[in-house]
Amino acid sequence: MSKTLIRGVKPLGGEPTDVLIDGESIAALGPDLAADGAEVVEAAGQVLLPGLVDLHTHLREPGREDSETVLTGTKAAAAGGYTAVHAMANTFPVADTAGVVEQVWRLGRESGYCDVQPVGAVTVGLEGRQLAELGAMHDSAAGVKVFSDDGKCVHDAVIMRRALEYVKAFDGVVAQHAQEPRLTEGAQMNEGLVSAELGLGGWPAVAEESIIARDVLLAAHVDSRVHVCHLSTAGSVEIVRWAKSKGWNVTAEVTPHHLLLTDELVRSYNPVYKVNPPLRTEADVHALREALADGTIDCVATDHAPHPHEDKDCEWGAAAMGMVGLETALSVVQHTMVETGLLDWAGVADRMSFRPAAIGRLAGQGRPLAVGEPANLTLLDSAYRGVVDPAGFASRSRNTPYQGRELPGRVIHTFLRGRATVVEGKLT
Repeated sequence: MSKTLIRGVKPLGGEPTDVLIDGESIAALGPDLAADGAEVVEAAGQVLLPGLVDLHTHLREPGREDSETVLTGTKAAAAGGYTAVHAMANTFPVADTAGVVEQVWRLGRESGYCDVQPVGAVTVGLEGRQLAELGAMHDSAAGVKVFSDDGKCVHDAVIMRRALEYVKAFDGVVAQHAQEPRLTEGAQMNEGLVSAELGLGGWPAVAEESIIARDVLLAAHVDSRVHVCHLSTAGSVEIVRWAKSKGWNVTAEVTPHHLLLTDELVRSYNPVYKVNPPLRTEADVHALREALADGTIDCVATDHAPHPHEDKDCEWGAAAMGMVGLETALSVVQHTMVETGLLDWAGVADRMSFRPAAIGRLAGQGRPLAVGEPANLTLLDSAYRGVVDPAGFASRSRNTPYQGRELPGRVIHTFLRGRATVVEGKLT
């Protein structure tokens, strides 16, 4: 078994120490470690984090390999410091059967860059009319625990209730894309002053908030787990905070782009800023940051949504919604949460590794930096600052809203169970 000695690294941003990896596990932590035959990584000043876990990734395979594949998506994940991702179900065919989720799971194992945990669809074909094979997907080799029609809302309250009741049998969770469809017909951006000035169809905050309010009540009624995908408004924060104050089993995620970008950017009519849910106001951004800091929002999830050039390089109304995010997420969180003093590095580890792994019930990921734990690790040069250039992305798609923007932090090494997937900032 191979050995790696990491020297002078700062676990969770703390005091420098050494870390010895032996095989797939952390074998020792402490100053002045020595190990004969070990490969030495000089990590002076770098921050050591547990491998990041993403609850919300679109890998597009099967069906849209022109946007992304499991291989390219997991390369992008490793480059961003991730050791596990949850692959959403809106593929072609939809991941609504045991066969499709097993296919995605096996492709992830073959890629070798990070663990891929498939998310199963809640309803057949994401059509919202009939429950998918939830039990069969859970009992499959993929062991699905998270179910979502992401991209579409489970808008029928009876279907949503039945799904919440069903997943209780195996401690599953329903991850809801909160979007009331009737309130967002023809919507192009956040409803507000900017949409009125631009003459674009408005996407009201209440379209998100009304679904979240309904679903936390349903989850409480049947005593089940509900997770709110890509929460984006200050009102949604208050509903989740209220539900948690009741002791209900509700969790929520926020994307990096909703922590940084606002609807003012839509004035450029650049479709790179077109996303679902839409970019909101500065007040919403500050509410989301505070909620992530105080734990009301449990975790950061990328909603990595790759699209080919032709689906974004077009007029605003015809453009696809979504942004790539795996390779920039940690930098955006450092910029918006760490450099503002809202989170320390231990808090980042909690929101980007520990909690998402716990919500997804993902064994072996999101573990403490301790002897005997799996060596799923990310080394970050937090002092680095650089301009985002999508030409260097591992993702097959380039639809990043950060092109040309200076962001802090650079992933130097990523280890998946002791094996380096990124070395000196480059994929192995």
